[in-house]
Amino acid sequence: MRYNTTPPPTTFIRKHVFSLDHKVIGKQYYALALLAALVGMVLSWLMRIHLGWTAAAIPGLQLLSKDGAPGGVMTPEYYLQLMTMHGTIMVFFVLTTAPFAAFGNYFLPIQVGAEDMPFPHFNMMSFWVTFVGFLVLIAAFFVGDGPSLGGWTQYAPLSAVGSVAGPGEGTGTILWATSIALFCVGQLLGALNFIPTTLDLRAKGMSMMRMPLTVWGWFITSCMGLTAFAVLMPAVILLILDHVAGTSFFVPSNLVINDQLQPHSGGSTLLWQHLFWFFGHPEVYIAIVPGMGIVSHVLITSMRKPMLSHRVIIYSMGALAVLSYMVYGHHMFVSGMNPFSSLAFSFPTLVITIPSTILVLMWIGSLYGSKLRITSASLFALGFVSMFVSGGVSGFFLAQPSIDIMLHATYFVVGHFHMVMGVAAMFGIFSATYFWFPKMTGRMMNETLGKIHFWLSFVGTYCIFMPFHYLGMAGNVRRYSAFVVEYLQPLIPVHRFITVAALITGAAQLIFVYNLIHSRFWGEPAPDNPWEGTSLEWSTPTTPPPHNNFGDHLPAVYHDPYQYGVKCSTGDYVMQASPEQVATVNEEK
Repeated sequence: MRYNTTPPPTTFIRKHVFSLDHKVIGKQYYALALLAALVGMVLSWLMRIHLGWTAAAIPGLQLLSKDGAPGGVMTPEYYLQLMTMHGTIMVFFVLTTAPFAAFGNYFLPIQVGAEDMPFPHFNMMSFWVTFVGFLVLIAAFFVGDGPSLGGWTQYAPLSAVGSVAGPGEGTGTILWATSIALFCVGQLLGALNFIPTTLDLRAKGMSMMRMPLTVWGWFITSCMGLTAFAVLMPAVILLILDHVAGTSFFVPSNLVINDQLQPHSGGSTLLWQHLFWFFGHPEVYIAIVPGMGIVSHVLITSMRKPMLSHRVIIYSMGALAVLSYMVYGHHMFVSGMNPFSSLAFSFPTLVITIPSTILVLMWIGSLYGSKLRITSASLFALGFVSMFVSGGVSGFFLAQPSIDIMLHATYFVVGHFHMVMGVAAMFGIFSATYFWFPKMTGRMMNETLGKIHFWLSFVGTYCIFMPFHYLGMAGNVRRYSAFVVEYLQPLIPVHRFITVAALITGAAQLIFVYNLIHSRFWGEPAPDNPWEGTSLEWSTPTTPPPHNNFGDHLPAVYHDPYQYGVKCSTGDYVMQASPEQVATVNEEK
């Protein structure tokens, strides 16, 4: 059934700005994520320089905040403000936006054989609401006493009582909460498009089990987002009401701050933690599950053979989604939780490692004996697996309440989630970029620059985040802006090593930015199917795909998405939309 009768846009505004085309919207999301990543990286540089050389004046920093950096020397409060902005930008506007909203918008309809999303106006709104949310967040740098210093978690009651709690806790926190509320609206609108596209607009012959693993990743993520963001959005609205309407949802009775009795009563500080982490832990998998689908897709194409089991990977990603809602309480082991409740959350936290382990074993077992094609995309896919394993192993320690209580407020946790959520997801984004750039632009990225980018990033991120675990075990408390306590003095050289590694690794990302922009305009023309892939995105009549993706005729699907190692006229693979019968077919009915 054809449903997209919208003619191609003719004006610049409708084609490139307020576009209804899912492909353009995907590119807009990608550009937003790239901008946000560069901003977040600069903020991390500023923090790392301050941690390595606390008394050093950073040139130009006083231009951002005269009160927060007098003479260019960062104050402890301003350090926390930068940390808040860095965490919020990276978690929401990079790790959620790029792998899910950007690549999902562009490729999900194509990979299921659809012309577009079913609600293109909602899709356009989802991007612009998200973009406005980003602008609102950045505006916190330029109002009052700057951004909030409450961290990306914004724990109550300090985040709910206004400016008496510190710089940015008034207007800055309201802007933070407004930005996140807008972001939630955008993600909900996106999920309302992804789910019906997957369920109702698949091409003829494409059963659910014939969908590529990327589609499964985006579909599972959209189901998580529909629930998780629907919890966070009312939570931040209640936080705003505590600020502007005098309510007391998160402020307890008889609270005294700076010798001032707060005019609130009857609220619960733990209510915010429950609401936030019921979103917060699924958010980890909202960032990582699309990467799992992307990495599986890239590795299969590079290995030239299917995974050991298509279904097991799907079931494992689904199990991660379900279990992610059952483990959120492990973020609250230090909140005075009843020991029996701690045990109830500790057990599923250990259980959730099982589907993660199965996924890793599937990737490694499938790689065994394969003739892997070494490309920038496959290298970053392998880097994803490495980071996911290295960062995930430390989760075993944090799943135990008795150990977590000792490590929770240290750099050990920071190293854990940066590797398993941050760097792994970023490697998935890079892998997808190098893999799909030819289809999105019609040009090839420079492979030599791509491999240099990979090795600098791979070695650099290990140099940055592995020492975090050692710092945590040495008792280095997180969120400290300076290490004036005597027992922390010997750790300063480690921080300086990390800072140098962060500066070099961050500079390596400029190679990627150059490669991306230069290749977009001057790269070599790309063939329609440069990687000899089998899924439907490589069957479009032109590269990049036309307005309605497949021209005048929608495709029909005859095979599973990964038909490699077969005998047919095209070589060792057969396209999903090809009616050709093959001698050896590895289909799972």
